[in-house]
Amino acid sequence: MIMTNDQDNEKIREVVAAWMRATAEGDAETVLSLIAEDAVFLLPGQPPMRGRETFATALHSTLRQVHIEGEPDIQEIHVAGNYAICWNQISLTVTPLQGGPAQRRAGPTLSVFRKEPDGRWILFRDANMLTAV
Repeated sequence: MIMTNDQDNEKIREVVAAWMRATAEGDAETVLSLIAEDAVFLLPGQPPMRGRETFATALHSTLRQVHIEGEPDIQEIHVAGNYAICWNQISLTVTPLQGGPAQRRAGPTLSVFRKEPDGRWILFRDANMLTAV
């Protein structure tokens, strides 16, 4: 199936929306299904997080401790063949499950998506620069 850039852009927007929705629902398995096995995550002040399994460990731990709701604001999507770059401004509210004040985080992310042979777009690389608000 050949898609136009508009169709690919929409599919990437759907991935971002599904990620945010699944995170808010605590649905780690859906989030993990949107990530390449060889994904790399870049976070400020931390070494690169390599691989879906490493991310899965962190995600499961996080979702046992907090509820996360987010609001994406996609600024740009550029598709080049089987890769796409997405610049997103994200705002998150992180609420401890055991009580305590919610924390707000916001900032840009720069994500690289890869189109799989079945036509799905998945997250391949991600640079997350969210900070406390």
